[in-house]
Parts: sequence; C-alpha cells; structure tokens
Amino acid sequence: MKNKPVIKKIVAGKFKGKTIKLPSKITTRSSKAIVLESFFNTIGFDIIDSLFVEVFSGSGSIGLEALSRGAKKVIFMEKDGDAVRVLKENILQTDPSRCEVFIGDSFSNISAVVKQLKKSSEEAFFYIDPPFSVREGMEDIYDKMIAMIASLPKEQVKLIIIEHMSGLELPERINEFAKIKTRKFGNTSITYFSNSAE
Repeated sequence: MKNKPVIKKIVAGKFKGKTIKLPSKITTRSSKAIVLESFFNTIGFDIIDSLFVEVFSGSGSIGLEALSRGAKKVIFMEKDGDAVRVLKENILQTDPSRCEVFIGDSFSNISAVVKQLKKSSEEAFFYIDPPFSVREGMEDIYDKMIAMIASLPKEQVKLIIIEHMSGLELPERINEFAKIKTRKFGNTSITYFSNSAE
C-alpha cells in the first residue's frame, strides 16, 4: 500500500489554506509549525514587499508562507531532486511569477543569488535551514554555513535567520553580522543575525 503524501497548509495571508506537499523525510526536514509561527510573529509586517531567500528550501514551506504574507519575491535554493520536484509543484499553488528556484548546491549557488540581489540594490531576508549535522556526511555543514554567511555583503542583507539544532552554539558575530537573539523549540532553535546591531 502506497504511503499517503505528507502535507501541510499555508497558515496566513493571500494563499492561506493552500496545501503544500512535503518531500521525503529521509532527505529533508520540515520546519515545525511553532518555529514558523514564532518567526513570522518576529518579523511581522517587515515581510511585506520584501525579498526573501530560503536557503536549503526543501518543500519551500517557509518561503511560500513569506510569499503568502506579502513578500514581493522569493528565491528558493535546493539541490535534492525529489525536494525540487515537490517544491515546483508547491510553487504552482501560489504565484510562480514571484518565485525563482536555484537548483544545486546552496554553497555554490549563493554567489549567483547575491549577484542578482546586487542588480536590484535591495536587501533580503535570508532564511537558512541546513540539514542537521547529526546526519551522515553533514558533520561540517555548520562550519560551511558560517563561512557562507560571512561572505554575504551586508548591503544585501535585511536579516539572517538560522534554523538549527538546539545544541549548536553560534558565535556572537559572523563577520559583519551580530547575533540578536535565539529562540529554542525543543531540539530546534532559530537564531537571528542583523547587520545593524553594534
């Protein structure tokens, strides 16, 4: 008997109630509803007319929620083939004209995304949700993530949000970006970095 596809719904905004499929749990991990709610409560109306980049996007649930709540454009970054297929199906439930998918390794593609942001001279939210480092082959994922964040030009960054294992202690500063706060939700935490904190 075939397993029923795992789904979740967009919580608020223009596409509220639209169904989002989730890819295989083997390759991706969906953000908890409580994490999503806390994040969008934190940024509030700042999401409206903003650019939003979801790194390691999986099903795109965070980015599509941002789109639904008023982001003017969302860039998704994902390399897993199954996840990309599901992500593209999910985008069709919303507004594909305001979405762009960068397929491939996020650490390699980040420079192309930044180049695109520079053309428009706009800041973007960067939501970064890498695979947890306990997964096989992912032991250095957080070191690579920190190096990637350090490479981001502060002129293109509105806010950096990292979803990570609660056991991970992130530095107080990553190059130009200062840690503002961390919120813990069981095994998962989200940490915010800003370019405006002294």
